[in-house]
Amino acid sequence: MNQLPNNCPLCQGKVVVTRFYCPGCQTSVEGSFIPQQSPFQNLTQEQMNFLLTFVRSEGRLNRMEEILGLSYPTLKNRLNDLITALGFQPEKEIRIKLSDSQRQQVLDDLENGRIDSNQALRYLQGEDEFNLI
Repeated sequence: MNQLPNNCPLCQGKVVVTRFYCPGCQTSVEGSFIPQQSPFQNLTQEQMNFLLTFVRSEGRLNRMEEILGLSYPTLKNRLNDLITALGFQPEKEIRIKLSDSQRQQVLDDLENGRIDSNQALRYLQGEDEFNLI
């Protein structure tokens, strides 16, 4: 079934629903009804797919890198675009400063194969929080 458009395809005016019909009981209701607004209704198909992948991966951009085959900066930009499309302002990034011992641990983890170079870079650039194990 088609999704109800928000605007008229000819003049771009607001759509008003004037009739509802239930095929199950063949009941019709006529009047003027304003369609319920959803914060997701103006998202593009690409943004909606990104959002669903974000939820499926529990908001972990490093997992989304694997699923979508995109770099962390590209995913971060798409997330910020999605946040803006939903009517919010993306928060300014706060870079996480690592101590010398944490920086060394990141390099050791990279050398020993516990993390990959992309993850190490995110830790060292302060994009992801690093916890000593």
